[in-house]
Amino acid sequence: MSVDGGAELPPFDPNTPSAARIYDYLLGGSHNFAADRKAGQAMIAAFPPLPQILQAGRAFVRRATRFLAVERGVTQFLDLGSGIPTVRNVHEIVRQASTATKVVYLDIDPVAVAHSRRILQDIAGVRCIHGDLREPEAVCASADIREFIDFSRPVAVILNAVLHFIADDKEAAGIVDGYLDRVVPGSYLVIGHHTAESERADEARARDIYSRAAQPLIPRTREEITGFFHATELVEPGVVLSPLWRPDPGEEPASDEQLPLYFGYAGVGRKF
Repeated sequence: MSVDGGAELPPFDPNTPSAARIYDYLLGGSHNFAADRKAGQAMIAAFPPLPQILQAGRAFVRRATRFLAVERGVTQFLDLGSGIPTVRNVHEIVRQASTATKVVYLDIDPVAVAHSRRILQDIAGVRCIHGDLREPEAVCASADIREFIDFSRPVAVILNAVLHFIADDKEAAGIVDGYLDRVVPGSYLVIGHHTAESERADEARARDIYSRAAQPLIPRTREEITGFFHATELVEPGVVLSPLWRPDPGEEPASDEQLPLYFGYAGVGRKF
């Protein structure tokens, strides 16, 4: 496996749906193809709240990165499996705190990377890399990343809506530990992860459609997701449903019925 910072990317089939491009479509983005839109529309038909739920997940990432940049002074962010950086993505949020902040987006989808580079080409302090997040050693050893990110200083490692694509529990845990092993104490881990603790039939149908259209979606329990943070000190309020992680004023759900139960848990931890 190689991590590519700018070389020509491999060919792709626009008729095959991509997880990154389906995600972009469901978030209201424009960097997707007909096959992605068709898969996304089928998912919405099966589970109409899905776009709102995904937006809640992205809102968690915005709150978490703003918290880390503003309150914890983190200036380096590694967003793994980032997809296409749509409006109000990590680089826009953290650079409001400091223009010295560095953000690296990494994704395995060549089209997502190509679109991202086009979007970000005139923006300082941001880089998009083509690579496989499942190989933390190769990612963190990449010259394209190391010349941009200083691993002797704290780094915020973001794994949002990606670990639920790793079917094997040991592999998923190994990926998280692989990144934590390569960042210094005082670095942070940010995770958003799908769960299936709800018994809603429409949610199960949406998950099945997504798994068939793009790639299998592996839900985990809150306890299992919390386990990824074993080498960190969890930031309050711990691992909670994504809308409940430090909501902004006016964002708090009015009732349990308005929570996207139980589509995703989220948390942030500081490495010991």
